Amino acid sequence: MVIWSLTERMQHHHIKLCLANLVSSIFKSSRSLTSQPITSELTASGSSGSSVEVLGKSYPRDDHSNTPEKILSKVGKNLHNRKYHPLWLVLERVKHHFYKQYIGPYGTPLFSVFDGLSPVVTTWQNFDSLLVPADHPSRKKGDNYYLNRIHMLRSHTSAHQWNLIRAGLNAFLVVGDVYRRDQIDSHHYPVFHQLEAVRLFNKHQLFGDIKDGEPLQLFEQSSRSAQKQETHTLEAVKLVEFDLKQTLTKLMTHLFGDAGAQNNIGWAFGLGLERLAMILYNIPDIRIFWSEDERFLKQFRVPNINQNVQFQPLSKYPALVNDISFWLPSQNYSENDFYDLVRTIGGDLVEKVDLIDKFEHPNLGNAATFHGKEAKRYENAESQPLLSNYLPPYGEDPHPGRSDTHPSVCPRRGSASAGCGGQILTCLLC
Repeated sequence: MVIWSLTERMQHHHIKLCLANLVSSIFKSSRSLTSQPITSELTASGSSGSSVEVLGKSYPRDDHSNTPEKILSKVGKNLHNRKYHPLWLVLERVKHHFYKQYIGPYGTPLFSVFDGLSPVVTTWQNFDSLLVPADHPSRKKGDNYYLNRIHMLRSHTSAHQWNLIRAGLNAFLVVGDVYRRDQIDSHHYPVFHQLEAVRLFNKHQLFGDIKDGEPLQLFEQSSRSAQKQETHTLEAVKLVEFDLKQTLTKLMTHLFGDAGAQNNIGWAFGLGLERLAMILYNIPDIRIFWSEDERFLKQFRVPNINQNVQFQPLSKYPALVNDISFWLPSQNYSENDFYDLVRTIGGDLVEKVDLIDKFEHPNLGNAATFHGKEAKRYENAESQPLLSNYLPPYGEDPHPGRSDTHPSVCPRRGSASAGCGGQILTCLLC
């Protein structure tokens, strides 16, 4: 059994999410249907039919499909390409830096920029092209969003490296939205934006400026396979390492001030645009980037992309914390299943979810967990509904005449269940 805690910040009154009742129905049914994946409850409720529609294309469902409608609704938003969005400002600053700092042999920018590639990729692109083993834990359904066994929402922009290198590119930036099932707090979100840079060097490019560098080689005398190059020479490794360090140092200095390669070798790095923007603009919560509130967006309409902007909060109301408990299915459950459920029902209202306690029935062996959910609203516009389905204001009985809420004293155990203090929304122990 698990207990979660939720906090909300409201202008006039607290609202309890209708999460407890849904969790109760799903997880109670899982006692008898233990083989039924929890994610099927999410995907089935948001989409009909045997296929998933993404960006105008249809993908047939199978037993690997686990992408909720809430996540699918984010595909195509492309926040990094929305003019004057804070992510767009960061990206423009990075692009301007690379265009100015790195010039090709014909006076054109050395690095090509790809910021509109589809986030739908094959599992081969996302994993196999990067030599990720078939049994590697990074492939787990609990950590990724699969459309089916063949297609998925990319978990990193590296999914495009193989195709771009095979196309003959040796210096490029890839920017886009990436998708990972993750915990709920102010610094994690299932959709974020990644910037990736790749640079490859041939022998002449790496050693051309080295005095008497002609004898130097990229590789030692060793075996090569389809998946692995020969061992790199120490001289080549040190020069590539230095180039990568210089590239990152110059980029960070520009932003923050002074404070499949064939016969080439090179470097690659990835950065999260949200992380950079949160530091640059003092944005405390990653959910805010998805806000459509004009009071947020207008703060970043600046005449100069390098202008210093400090985010001004939209809400100062206190948070509301609630706890919830439920029995766990004996199979096919991952903690990220519950996070997806919370996000599907609570949306961006839920700021933080913590695991408080676990319980296992001594006779039945049923496992249960106790989680703390903290929810607060970063917007307070009264005209915007919080949720389409919610419980009455705090303290009012949501179902008059029906006693399905947890009492302050557990009738079975004689005290508040598992130390919940009588705040658990739904107690399945009783």
